[in-house]
Amino acid sequence: MTGTVISNGVVSPSRTSLASLQPHRHQSFLHQLNTSFRSSVFRTSPTSSIRISASSIFNLEAVAPHEGFKTAFLDQKETGFLHFVKYHGLGNDFILVDNRDSLEPKVTPEQAVKLCDRNFGVGADGVIFAMPGINGTDYTMRIFNSDGSEPEMCGNGVRCFARFVTELENLRGKQSFTVHTGVFGPIIPEIQDDGKVKVDMGEPVLKALDVPTTLPATKDHAIVKAALEVDGVTWNVTCVSMGNPHCVTFSSEELQKLVVDDLNLSEIGPKFEHHKVFPARINTEFVQVFSRGHLKMRVWERGAGATLACGTGACAVVVAAVLEGQADRICTVDLPGGPLEVEWREDDNHVYMTGPAEVVFYGSVPL
Repeated sequence: MTGTVISNGVVSPSRTSLASLQPHRHQSFLHQLNTSFRSSVFRTSPTSSIRISASSIFNLEAVAPHEGFKTAFLDQKETGFLHFVKYHGLGNDFILVDNRDSLEPKVTPEQAVKLCDRNFGVGADGVIFAMPGINGTDYTMRIFNSDGSEPEMCGNGVRCFARFVTELENLRGKQSFTVHTGVFGPIIPEIQDDGKVKVDMGEPVLKALDVPTTLPATKDHAIVKAALEVDGVTWNVTCVSMGNPHCVTFSSEELQKLVVDDLNLSEIGPKFEHHKVFPARINTEFVQVFSRGHLKMRVWERGAGATLACGTGACAVVVAAVLEGQADRICTVDLPGGPLEVEWREDDNHVYMTGPAEVVFYGSVPL
């Protein structure tokens, strides 16, 4: 079999210096090398092949993958191997698996935990499966978090899922389709002309019992700027479900305006996540307001910890900001991995999120 293979082999002829590769291809290939694969296959051309020794990492040379290899790679069907594509949405990274032949995931939650391990596996915030559509949808999306739990929804994951589907189906130009996401129902991502993905995230759920939370409602059965004591500190929180539960805070009794970069997220995040008032655990967003159209957030994700981005979290933040009178309905939300554009439309009550989804690399691991 021809192709570029990362293994404990030797360097063979027909190669191009890494320094000569285009910057984004160079960076993508380095991601490959820093990932712990037993075997990773990257198709190149029918006449070129290279084996790279892990012990020669400072003298590595490689064939730059060209446009044609990804289709051949995605067509691989060897048994005993999981072929995948790694994507990220503003640094929130996922292992995408072609599961269109079955509604049963090809990977167990336990295997997902190992795959997501950043030292002994591929490294990711979750594993996403592209499955056959049900209930009239085009596709079904399921995801296992890095801890093996299964969330109801993932905004950055949906954007990565959409780009993955366009690769699998070899689609070009502006595209849209419906995605079944479990309890939340269908989501409609749309690939834009600039490559970004706009997603109709549906209507936010505000009723306390449906979020779910046992906090007493403060406004029309909703939790808006309610007091929540966490580890001796009283926070002002608004709770929103975007298919998964979110607790959004802009302030505490001690800090009337948050400076989110000053927060010790790894200390406070788990205390929110496992608070007794959140029976299904919770995603928590800490938000800094720059203006009515510009917000900055950091997030502690249920089942994944501190991540560089959370799409559903950014949507929940804008909904909460509008409910609290902190912002307008169209906002740029800065996340550690970059900005998302979010709009909560008044005419249909739907939340729309627009942002990037990028390929990191193609790989294979033995199961």
